[in-house]
Amino acid sequence: MGKLIPNTFNLIVVIAAALGSTCCSYGMSVISSTIGQPSFYLDLNMAPHGEPGYAHTAQLIGAMNGVNSAGSALAAIFTSWTATKYGRLRSIQLGCIISVVGAALCAGSVDITMFLIARFIAGWGVGMLITIIPMYQAEVSTPESRGFMVSMHGIMFAMGYSLSAWIGFGCYFVSASGSNSSFAWRFPLAFQAAPALLLLAFSPWLPFSPRWLLSQGRLEEARSVLRRLHHRAEDAHEIQANKEFYQMRKQLELDRQITTHTTWYEIFATGPNRRRAYVGFSLMFGNQLTGVLIIANYGVILYASLGMAKFMPLLLSALWVTLSFPGNIFTALFIDRIGRRLFLLIGLAGLTITLIFECAMQARYLGTSNSAGQKAAVYFIFQFIFFWSTFIDASQYLYLAEIFPTHVRSQGMAVGMFGLYSGAIILLCAGPIALDKITWKFFLVLIIPTFMHFWNVFFFFPETKQRSLEDINAAFGEQVAVHYYGATAEEEAQYAKAIAAEEREAGEPVDLGSMVKPEKEITAHHVEKV
Repeated sequence: MGKLIPNTFNLIVVIAAALGSTCCSYGMSVISSTIGQPSFYLDLNMAPHGEPGYAHTAQLIGAMNGVNSAGSALAAIFTSWTATKYGRLRSIQLGCIISVVGAALCAGSVDITMFLIARFIAGWGVGMLITIIPMYQAEVSTPESRGFMVSMHGIMFAMGYSLSAWIGFGCYFVSASGSNSSFAWRFPLAFQAAPALLLLAFSPWLPFSPRWLLSQGRLEEARSVLRRLHHRAEDAHEIQANKEFYQMRKQLELDRQITTHTTWYEIFATGPNRRRAYVGFSLMFGNQLTGVLIIANYGVILYASLGMAKFMPLLLSALWVTLSFPGNIFTALFIDRIGRRLFLLIGLAGLTITLIFECAMQARYLGTSNSAGQKAAVYFIFQFIFFWSTFIDASQYLYLAEIFPTHVRSQGMAVGMFGLYSGAIILLCAGPIALDKITWKFFLVLIIPTFMHFWNVFFFFPETKQRSLEDINAAFGEQVAVHYYGATAEEEAQYAKAIAAEEREAGEPVDLGSMVKPEKEITAHHVEKV
């Protein structure tokens, strides 16, 4: 684990930031348990499932998710500005504040209009946090540990989904006992504020992103933060951290020579950036078209249609999201070894096959009395979460956060997250209506784009494992000022001279011999890493 965790402080920073990830997933999925509470329909004057007027309710449920995703999509664009202007950390803090306000308004809603406005505000907070947190985690991680560290976003995402599902399941029994109390749906909505408040409380002790500090000309502060984040017990002279800082500084200088001023449309200004924008947008948009949010948000409706009654739909939804934990942990432990591209390809292939079987089971057994066939359909819904959580969930945020250079990373994250919420708006608005009107045929709509997305990743997505964020430029056809991954003997010597000069200026001379490896040793070392 030493290679995955350079020091305790780095891990604490990444996990603390991931409290915002829990807030995001909780806020995105809380509607799933909300629509399973009978008192919710009663308090907001809506017809429940199976009763006259439910067609209008289905439209309102779609609108609840639609306005939430719309808020998140607009917030992603807004965050591309705040992250550059005021920094990653300040954007996290603002996202937390808005999430708390949104949660309070959702929980206190007295009619459907207020609830829809509150869902938009809550979605804005989620959109800011989900855009900025993987970026922040990637920028504070070492090249060797970035996959593990950013996967904390996926693990804590699973935490939010699980909390939402189990709290909703527990609150169901308030209604099951015969009570019409609105606590059953108000408390779960209010609880969204809890992880946001925790992160806000921790945030004064979190460091600014060293790459953002460097882009602001705060060189000494950036160097100090990077050394603290990337200190290794076996590296007393901070050689690796100094190498990283030197590469970051040289790459920023090179990027500024190419682009003297970063405009709001810089992400579309050059061929490599346009390719990155396409990869980022299509990654997140395509992943949503697999239907993951349909199951996460409307699982209660799916299970009810497959013959599950009373508390069983809520229980199955809670079990479904809880099973995402092992998959995300697997990603954290092995994605730096196996690679992002292979993870995505395995996941999309598995999801395509799973959706085909799910569609077949529902086509044959939906609306029948064949409980065995209906249980088989439920099984494939659970097989879906295996492939999603193990190969897609954390991998997508990691890949999106690392493919963009520092000066346009916030813009790139915004493009990717806009893709996510564009797909979410389409599916979540159409989902409840489609499940009510065309039932199993809706899965045909998911199979084809998932299959096509597999080939999109296969042909257009380069591998990025074990590269520094600056090294990844080469994968998109851009120049790297000096390589960290696979550095030549000449580049190692360049590192040694530059770092020694900086240390002498600071009054801490370093032995050049301890920093320069023979060329054969360098080659052998990087062959082993590959």
